[in-house]
Order: sequence, then C-alpha cells, then structure tokens
Amino acid sequence: MTDTDWWRGATIYQVYPRSFQDTTGDGMGDLPGITRRLPHIASLGVDAVWISPFFPSPMADMGYDVSDFRGVDPMFGTMDDFRTLLDRAHDLGLKVIIDQILSHSSDQHRWFAQSRSSRENPYADWYVWADPQPDGTPPNNWLSVFGGPAWEWDGQRMQYYLHGFLASQPDFNLHNPAVQDELLDILRFWLDAGVDGFRLDACVHYFHDRHLRSNPPAPPEHHAPDVPLTNPYGFQDHLYDKSQPENLAFLQRIRHLLDSYGDRVALGEIGDGPRSPITIGQYTGGGDKLHASYTFDLFGHDLSPAFFRAPIELFEQQAGDGWACWSLSNHDVARHVSRWLRPGSDPRRLARLAIHILVALRGTICIYQGEELGLTEAELTFEQLRDPYGIRFWPAFKGRDGCRTPMPWEADAPNGGFTTGTPWLPLPPEHLAMSADVQELSRGSVLADYRAAIGLRKRHRAIAYGNIRFHDAPPGLLAFTRAAADETILCLFNLSDRVAHWPNPPSDARCIAAGGQTMTKTEIRLEPSGFAWLLIP
Repeated sequence: MTDTDWWRGATIYQVYPRSFQDTTGDGMGDLPGITRRLPHIASLGVDAVWISPFFPSPMADMGYDVSDFRGVDPMFGTMDDFRTLLDRAHDLGLKVIIDQILSHSSDQHRWFAQSRSSRENPYADWYVWADPQPDGTPPNNWLSVFGGPAWEWDGQRMQYYLHGFLASQPDFNLHNPAVQDELLDILRFWLDAGVDGFRLDACVHYFHDRHLRSNPPAPPEHHAPDVPLTNPYGFQDHLYDKSQPENLAFLQRIRHLLDSYGDRVALGEIGDGPRSPITIGQYTGGGDKLHASYTFDLFGHDLSPAFFRAPIELFEQQAGDGWACWSLSNHDVARHVSRWLRPGSDPRRLARLAIHILVALRGTICIYQGEELGLTEAELTFEQLRDPYGIRFWPAFKGRDGCRTPMPWEADAPNGGFTTGTPWLPLPPEHLAMSADVQELSRGSVLADYRAAIGLRKRHRAIAYGNIRFHDAPPGLLAFTRAAADETILCLFNLSDRVAHWPNPPSDARCIAAGGQTMTKTEIRLEPSGFAWLLIP
C-alpha cells in the first residue's frame, strides 16, 4: 500500500448537508455545521467524508440540479466556509470527497438558457437535442428515472431535449469535446481548492447512443434494487440511454487529471442493473479509469445469505482487478434497519449485525449519516414530502425523504440540536432517544458498535485488503473467509430469525468479534442477528 492507495479498504462517511447540522437557524444544514461536527465523524475512525452537493441550485432535486458548478449555494455558506471545512477535516486526518454531477445541469444554468435559445449558438450542442417523430412524439422510448418520458418538448428550438432525471435537469451532450473539456476544468477547479476526490454522480449516464435507438424490455428478474417496483423505468433494459462504450475514454481523461494531482480519487456511482458487475470491472479495472465504484447491489430488502453472496461473488468473478465500494444505505433509499427489520426483532442488534457485515466485505465501504446511531426510516405524510420522486409516485412509493430527516445530536435540545429554527423535514420523535449525546454515554450503544467494528477493519489487514471466499452453510447463515498473507478470519452472520449453528470450529481459532454467540469445542451457536469473527492461525 502507498499513499496514493489510501482509498483501498477505506471507510467513507457520507454527509447529506441539508440534514446534518444547521448553524443559522433557517432549518437547513450548512457547511459550518459540518465543520462543527467533524470531530464526531473522526471519532468513528473513518478515513474520509463524502459531502453531497452544496453548489448553487434551484433545489428542484435538492442540489443535484446545479446552476453553477464552481460555487457554494448561499443556503450552505460560502467558499471561505468550504475552505475552513477542508482545513479542519485535514487537521483531523480526514480526506474530503465531494459530489460532482457531470451528466446534467439545472435548466436554470446559463449554458442551457443559451442552448435552448436557438440551434445556432456557442452552446447549441452542449445538451442532447432531437427532432420529434413525424407524429410529434419523442424520438424514442427512453424513460426518466423519476417517471415518464426522458424527453421534454421545447417550443423555442422546436425540439425535444433529453433528461434522465427531472425535466429541469437537462442532460449534457458529452459527445461534444467542448463539454468534456469544460467538465474536466470544473474538476480541476475543485482539485485546486484542495479536495481529495470526487463521488461521480450517475456516471453511467454520461453518454447516450448517438443513433437514439429505443431500449428493449427487461426481464422481470433483472429489476434493479434501487428502482421502486412502481416505476416503469425498471421495465426497460437500458442498453442505449446509459453505459455507452464512449464513456471509457472520458473516464480515462478524468483519471489522467486526477493522477496529475497525486493521491486524489474518483468514486463512480454505477447502477447498471444485472450488468453492474461487468460495468464496474470495465470502469474500475486496469488502473486507468475510476479508482472504485459505488454500487447499489446491497440496497434491496431481502436479508438473506444469497442477498449478499450472489452480487459479491458475481463481482469477484466478473470485475477482474476492479474495486467496489459497498454501502447498505444512502440518501436515495430507505434505511437498512427498516428495510430488514422483522416483526419482533431488535433493531439495535440488527444495526450491530449490519455494520459487522459491511466492514467485513472486500472493498471500500461507505456509511450514511445516522447509520452509526441505528436510525430507522422516518414515516412522513404526503404533506411533509419535499422529494419530487416521492411526490410523483405517492402512495405506492413514499420517496426518499424518510432517510433524509435531520440528525439527532442532543436528546433534550429543540429539534434534537439540529436547528434552532423549523427543520426543513420533521425530526421523528423516536429518533431523539437515539441521539448522539445519549449514545456517547453507553458502552453498549450502536455508536459504540460502529467505532469498534471500524477499528477492527483498521487493525486486521485481511479484512481491509484480503481476498474473500464464501462457504456453504446451514440455512440463514452467511459465512465467508477473509484472508491475507499473514492472517485468515472466518466471518459468520446469522441472518435468520432462528438460532443457527456452525459445526466444528477450528480448535485453535480465537474469537475477535462477536455478538449473540456461544462457542464450544463442537459448534458455534448464533442467536438471531448474532455474529462471530474467528481469527485462524
């Protein structure tokens, strides 16, 4: 390992700025709030913090619709606030990764205003425009992730423009070299500002098929775990609207830029349905494109050994020397404690089990804010929703606001210490009992479990960097070995609601992490949500 490889086996903590800490009383988190809470993040033992978008934006998609790629939205603070955050994070030994949205902009961006004004102007070809079919319908059958056609009619140009997400998020035309050059210059701006890397949002959406061919239908078994079943986007096999071969050369340009700065990293968000393992291998293999992928494969609802084993084994088989970043939750999916909780089970034990599975996986890992407190998904009314995705598909899909509610810092403070004003989303009363200050006082808290688990990952080379090999096991039991040259660790996790047994443990094995387990000479007995790590000499 070298300094430039710091990202391999690293633990990253995701901050969603709106909901982390407010310092102005306007009910929305900000950059000074993140700076204030950096000691909490550092206390977990993580290596880096990933900050979701804070750029100027109309906020139609909560900052993922950018109107200025080189600034800070006033609701979050100033560039000086960001520089202060960077300096404080680095003082605490934390790398800083920021989101970059290179697939699209806001329709309020000056580039799009120029592009839509005519078919002959300097920005006319910066976005994806196409003529209608003879009957006036869109050029093809492509769908938006957020529902409905991916094409929006514009009466000024008398053409359709492509938007993979909201109609107010028009897609860039990266087939245009000038667009690529400008996007790379944006990355250079933030690298010069001192960031340690980028999480590249929706990086499979950078290029579209030049011939605008329609997508074929997808087999039902190929439904992506991050797409609600109620969303027709999942009905298509997305052969032509994303993951195009031209993307590889652009990713190589990004990597060349990052390598010129030394130890900076590119973490790409890769959601490509059943092709994800192959796409991850293409995008992260060879050492000349992305450093690592950010995958959606563990965002499903099925807590079973196959749920973990199948995508990870497929990745190991297909991705070559590629590198994955595994996560159980983020700002776009329901929190995993709620997704996996069974009637009558203990959410704290489930949270403890989950973090020990995550830290045991081969790859880089990412923790979403609030996981370390064991937060559950918030139940909101339709009137409380702010997420356009949830509003569009309510009530079959409740949207993403339930995982975006404010962090509870202090149980006895108004709004859990998040804000002195009215929070932009309500803070669930049940989250106050899970607040950070309460858990700091308990050695048996979820927060203590997270610190301990991350510490294990740092101390054991086999966990951070070693190979992974799954074992056949009794029903409900997830079993795999992590091995490096100097150590081997057997990891066992009971994902069922019944007691599980692992027979004949090695006589010289030493238990280095456990919960809800009993070990004898003849077996290891694991309670529901129980786990054990055995160090084998």
